[in-house]
Amino acid sequence: MIEVTPVALEKLREIRGTDPTRAYLRVWVAGRTCSGYHYGIAFDGTTEKEDAISDASGIPVAVDEVSQPYCDGATIDFITTPDGQEGFIVRNPTMTVEGGCGGSCSCGH
Repeated sequence: MIEVTPVALEKLREIRGTDPTRAYLRVWVAGRTCSGYHYGIAFDGTTEKEDAISDASGIPVAVDEVSQPYCDGATIDFITTPDGQEGFIVRNPTMTVEGGCGGSCSCGH
């Protein structure tokens, strides 16, 4: 199950509006580095038969079957960095990369 923080939920509702092409929030694993998994999120108007669908305070969340095990336990948040940049971030403390550096290397990820 994916959780959405109240701040992220408010921003998602604002972006989604009533647009039917934004019926679902799709979450997927976009890749992996030595410090963890990268996630993607986007609105989608349809789902696939194999998608797992859950509800995040009124926003249906769709996850494809390949990404599902990596998304379980994730939290979507909306953050503002110290330099004023804003955006969504997906964190999943249950998914770590075995032997990874935990972000302490210089690979930039």
